This record gives sequence, C-alpha cells and structure tokens, in this order.
Amino acid sequence: MRRPVLATAAAVAAAVLAAGCTYPAAGARPGATASPSVRPTVATTSTMPSGASDTARAIRAELARAKVVAERPHVPGYARDRFGKRWTDQHNGLGGHNGCGTRDDILARQLTDVRLRSGSRCVVESGTLNDPYTGRRIAFTKQQASKVQIDHIYPLARAWDLGAAKWTAQRRTDFANDQAANLLAVDGATNASKGDKGPGEWMPIAAGYRCTYVLRYLEVANTYQLAITRNDRDAAQTITRTCARKENGR
Repeated sequence: MRRPVLATAAAVAAAVLAAGCTYPAAGARPGATASPSVRPTVATTSTMPSGASDTARAIRAELARAKVVAERPHVPGYARDRFGKRWTDQHNGLGGHNGCGTRDDILARQLTDVRLRSGSRCVVESGTLNDPYTGRRIAFTKQQASKVQIDHIYPLARAWDLGAAKWTAQRRTDFANDQAANLLAVDGATNASKGDKGPGEWMPIAAGYRCTYVLRYLEVANTYQLAITRNDRDAAQTITRTCARKENGR
C-alpha cells in the first residue's frame, strides 16, 4: 500500500479530543470511528519504560531529536527486494547469522507454547500470539501462516521515501531484519490494514499499546536517521496526554 491521502494533523487532534482521547481503529484514517522444543527468548534492546509517565516522557524526548518534514515525498524505485532477500539471516543485527530466518526468530521469541518442526531448531510450526495491536490471542499454525505476520513498525516503503533510498544495500537489509527495534509479530489482517502508514495515519486497536507503538516508531526513526512527517509528530504529541490512562487500562 503506498501513499494514502493524508488527513491534516489538526483533524487527528480534533478526532482524538472529541472522541474522549480515542484513536482510529487499525487501518482507519485519522478521525474515523473506530513442552516441545522451544528456542530461548532474547530480550530486545528497545527502550521500554517502566511506567506510563516514563513512556510519555520518552516520546517527547524522541520527538525533540526527530527530523520532521511537512509530508512524505514520493521517491521512485521502491521494491521489497531493495531491502534484501525476505527474512534473510544475512544481516548484522540481533539474530543475524544464527542459521535461522528472521521470521522464525521473531515467532519463536513472541509466541507462547511454541512447537518447532521435527528435526529443526528453527522452523516454528505452531504457537499462540498475544497480539499487541489488537489485544487478541491468535493461534498460529504453519498451515495458516498468514494469520500471524511480521510487521515493520517503521514500514519499508515509508523508509525508502524518507531516507533509505540513499542507503547501501547492506544497511537496508539490516533495517528490514532489525529484530531488536523494528519487527513485531502481529495479527495478519491488522498488519495488512496498517500497510506503510505511520502514527499520523494509523494507530493500533489496542489502546494500551498505542503509546508503546508510537515510542518504538520514533526510536527507529531516530536510530536510522529517518524523517517523520508533521502528521506523525502531531499524533505523537497528542498521544502523550493519554499514555497514563491507556496504559493503566482506563
């Protein structure tokens, strides 16, 4: 999905405040209503503050560092393979060169009750996902693999337009397989609706994950020196007012 028509940042803020600090459902535009063998888990290096107020402060700190552009430009030439072979192990980040593909690494880390393929130390055959974007529990099986997809929190097509087109091929491959910061196993349909949108156009259905999603998006943007749009910035500023309420389930 590429370059949807953007609502104004003012519309985002107005919709949030008018609806009692709610955000659009996944995929909606701003303003819309809305025992088996298991591989060891690995902690991510992404900043995960201990309290809701810490999350809001962390978002504001990332915003202070962010490069903001008025809108997302169109940079010709994007294709998925410009970011390397899909889920390759040939990257330099967490899980790289471990003999397992990136997708299986993420599934093994996030799913519970993981079962591996017989004779394999890598291939995840089944498990259960506690989906951060919807709050639902999703049964994953290899036979219905599309029910759980791996999301790039800062999407590849968006990254291409906002700076990655100038990177080396290896840096793009590392970005596409950054297990520590930019990858998340999520509900497949929700991931499809998110497409290549940012926080200015899309928020998770699960209210309790919205502040974490925004923070992780900004952390990735700043780590890789990718720009964010003005709509992204405004949505992030607005969500900080609601972090304590949403992350405490109120």
